[in-house]
Amino acid sequence: MIKGDEHDPKGLIFEAYRIEDISKAECRSIFLDWALSLPMERDTGATLRVLIDQYGGTYPDHPMTEVMTEGLTGMAAPRRRGGWRSRPRN
Repeated sequence: MIKGDEHDPKGLIFEAYRIEDISKAECRSIFLDWALSLPMERDTGATLRVLIDQYGGTYPDHPMTEVMTEGLTGMAAPRRRGGWRSRPRN
């Protein structure tokens, strides 16, 4: 892995795996920054799968692996969040 490649433009995921005793909350924050740094035309799900394949086997118990896996799962089932406009009318 080269720091700052097409799947991890800023090298955020790369660095997260190198931080000793990083927490899951810290990984979530890094993950959000990573997701926001991806170009709009990039398929986030496909990119996540590449990163999980790249790091998951070597670091299966790392909190970033867990966060990325949750991110991939969460993307598969989007839900509409809404207020009063999302409720059916009587």
